[in-house]
Amino acid sequence: MPLTGTSRRWRIFGVLALMYILAYFYRISLAVVAKDLSAELGLTAAQLGTLSGVFFYVYAFVQIPLGPLLDRFGGRVVISTFGVLTSAGGFLFALAPGYAPALGARVLLGIGTACVLMGTLKIFTHWFSRQEFATVSGYMVAVGNLGNLAATAPLALAVAAVGWRHSFLVVAAIQTLITCLVYGYARDTPPRQAPHHAVNGEASAGVGMMAAWRAIFSDRSFLLLGFLSFSWYGAYMVLQGLWGGPYLMECVGMDRSGAGQVLLCTSLGFIAGCLVVGKVSDRLFRSHKKTLIAGQTLLLCLMTLMLGPAESLPRPLLSALFFLIGVGVSSGVTIYPFVREMFPTEIVATALTSLNFFVLLGAATIQQVMGFVIARFPKSGSGYPPAAYHTAFLIPIGALLLAILLFLRARDPGKAHPEQ
Repeated sequence: MPLTGTSRRWRIFGVLALMYILAYFYRISLAVVAKDLSAELGLTAAQLGTLSGVFFYVYAFVQIPLGPLLDRFGGRVVISTFGVLTSAGGFLFALAPGYAPALGARVLLGIGTACVLMGTLKIFTHWFSRQEFATVSGYMVAVGNLGNLAATAPLALAVAAVGWRHSFLVVAAIQTLITCLVYGYARDTPPRQAPHHAVNGEASAGVGMMAAWRAIFSDRSFLLLGFLSFSWYGAYMVLQGLWGGPYLMECVGMDRSGAGQVLLCTSLGFIAGCLVVGKVSDRLFRSHKKTLIAGQTLLLCLMTLMLGPAESLPRPLLSALFFLIGVGVSSGVTIYPFVREMFPTEIVATALTSLNFFVLLGAATIQQVMGFVIARFPKSGSGYPPAAYHTAFLIPIGALLLAILLFLRARDPGKAHPEQ
């Protein structure tokens, strides 16, 4: 079926990207304000880990019903409806007087942002061809990482100027405006294509929800890809989402601004990598599996420097290290075109959301477990000792190593071709 509305699809891309930028901001932002939250709300390291982790637990479990919701109602309605919850969570977090309200706000934020990427990819299946999917999904994650950028050095500057509460109030207001924009402008299908429920209804008539899940979760290669996704995103989020900021401040001796600038380098590396990872997969490796293995091996090697050597690096090399970590992380976005090739079109939305369950569960679990490990060490006035972080970082490093070794046994569902 020929695609129509070429210019409009890129405008829809832009509107959805604005929503994804904010989703990424909420996902990442605790790393910069962690010490402020701990001081003002009286949080322990374990509570801080839970506060960050609950976002990802909720996000992960929402993926289970999300595929059928997207198939039934379409990305536009689901993203807009969940965007209202995101706005509510943003305002509640900015005004939270203590741990419990902040935890409730993070739950709302996790639910609200859970559908943005998957809903966007669902819309893209109608506006972009299969050959364009790897590239456009990489572009979306790259643009979404502007939220990652905003949650590093810019957020640190905003917090220093007006405080963390006012900073998050402004973001919540922007979220409300963009939610209205998505509902008013985004469309699930091109004008001359059948509505999403008609397109999918006919294709999926013979595939029930339980049958789809059986087909997906009985596939050994999918489970191996799921564990790699769990470990990949968990390793990234422990550094960029929560513990990277405290690590840089307490072990390297940086202030909040310096830590934010170094974390910014990771975001820049991720964005740079996402812009080219589709081409690298298509033209260099000609295989999504080989791209994943190469990128994740690079990430594993760089993460081992968090066990002590990174603390002795001069500032320029430390910034370069975090940039390269971002490049290594960017290879992980290949999981989405990988899983799209594994299953027929009628269950691909369910397969994508099922895979995303592992992605976010990894972020939630590994961040929280690291918090428990760090909390077992004595805390001084300047924070936890380097040994606490070195021990805790063994968890994401070990998980990623095991996941790579197991993923070597996964089948490659299809080779990417140069003409794609």
